Amino acid sequence: MSTSFERVSRFSVGYATAEVDDFLSRARSAYESKDPSFDGSDVATASFGTERGGYDMRTVDEALDRLSDAFALQARDEAIAREGEAAWIAQLTERAEALKERLERPAGQRFAPASAGEPSYDMADVDALCDQLIAYFTDGLPMSVDDVRRAAFRRRKGPVGYQEAVVDVYLDHVADVMASVP
Repeated sequence: MSTSFERVSRFSVGYATAEVDDFLSRARSAYESKDPSFDGSDVATASFGTERGGYDMRTVDEALDRLSDAFALQARDEAIAREGEAAWIAQLTERAEALKERLERPAGQRFAPASAGEPSYDMADVDALCDQLIAYFTDGLPMSVDDVRRAAFRRRKGPVGYQEAVVDVYLDHVADVMASVP
């Protein structure tokens, strides 16, 4: 993976180039050495400072998505080599079933509501994505991991919305399961 990304103009703000380059160098080293202390979750939770003239954020985010997918496939291949394909499929099915349990909750109750004044995600928007995920997991609705990663929700404040962090972590797990399937 190249660490040379398109930069925004010197008048615009992008990701801090040194931080991105350092992170990708560590990620590449971990991937190549199969370092178990670094995995796709580290990629999914990566965050960078910003600077004028930095790397284009969209381009870096897309590269991180591809890197996360590569870690997921590497983990899948290692699990299959270690335990066999049947065991890997059983584990993946178990993870998908655990994720599906939350989706089967009634709309408006799938995640914890935010506290008063706390920024939150619109419940209807999140529930609509959850309905699509139910169809993906149960009916084979075509859906890509990028559909989950790029999902955007209207912002709300307080208990009229779901807690953002809880939704984000859940969707990271969904994306990880989806990326593990070839």
